[in-house]
Amino acid sequence: MVDRVVVTGSAGMLGRHLADHLVATGHEVLGVDVRQPADPAPRWRHRVGDVRDLSLMTKTLAGADAVVHCAGALPSYPADQIQSVIIDGTRGVLEAARRARVQRFVHISSTAVYGLPKVVPTPEEHPRRPVDLYTRAKAQAEEIAERFRSDGMCVPVLRPKTFLGPGRMGLFAMLFEWAEEGRNFPILGGGDVRIQMFAIEDLVDAVVGVLSAPADVANDTYNLAAAEFGTLREDFQAVLDAAGHGKRVVSLPARPTLAVLRLLERTRLSPVYGRLLHKLLADSYVSIDKARDRLGFLPELSNRDAILRTYAWWRGHRTDGSPHSGGRTSRDAWRQGALSLAKVFF
Repeated sequence: MVDRVVVTGSAGMLGRHLADHLVATGHEVLGVDVRQPADPAPRWRHRVGDVRDLSLMTKTLAGADAVVHCAGALPSYPADQIQSVIIDGTRGVLEAARRARVQRFVHISSTAVYGLPKVVPTPEEHPRRPVDLYTRAKAQAEEIAERFRSDGMCVPVLRPKTFLGPGRMGLFAMLFEWAEEGRNFPILGGGDVRIQMFAIEDLVDAVVGVLSAPADVANDTYNLAAAEFGTLREDFQAVLDAAGHGKRVVSLPARPTLAVLRLLERTRLSPVYGRLLHKLLADSYVSIDKARDRLGFLPELSNRDAILRTYAWWRGHRTDGSPHSGGRTSRDAWRQGALSLAKVFF
């Protein structure tokens, strides 16, 4: 029975939603993050700390039944922090869990470890083929988790697609802002690629399922994503329709637009990073058959549900705090840079 759970990255979007859900279902939760939670009075205990601090984490994990390791770094972080937080942080929390004799360690990874796979739907057996610093760090963190698993620890590894829900900002805030202002929204090429996403509510349910599953079932690697999803054009158009201005998704010629965006990325005038650019030009979805068959994973929300629920939340909270930040967390609206100047053409 898992009663006491430590959630790392508890000030982040996933960590906060997960901690709230666990408390609501009767668990004792201790959150750990370098930041204070957004809620000044969270329903769970919170400790400010760095997951790379082995001594602190060993003390923090004492008496815990399980750890859910949500802490990490985004692609927007400086290179040294991506390496340190993702790789060293994962290694440190795993070692602390071993010293504290924690029964189960749920590692939140990402489908980004596949790189830019040509096989869709991509199964868990597909090789890890990282294509940049961030994906290499995520892949190395998984390798570390697998070593602890081979040494006898129960280490479920979850690979979610990009997840959305209340609190999610990042690059999605640009779509929401343009929609709200009554602008058309540009898309690379025809926008007919199928890009799978995921609702935060379904991700939380999957984590809870892994915490309660028998060890021989949980101790594996699982893709997690929406079961129902359409094209990127359809999902973006749903947001424009919800805004009510009659605007449309507008196709841009892929090759010249890609060249411009690459230049803006190199000059730090755009938050759209290289791997994302390539993802927008090809189908990107994974198989969730394994999670369905072994865990009973049945996501309730579609891509469209997830993005529209996030947009509805954004409409009610868009004036909270700074409108644009450097993208330190998925709760921040990233600076649009030169892309904000392109608004006048749409």
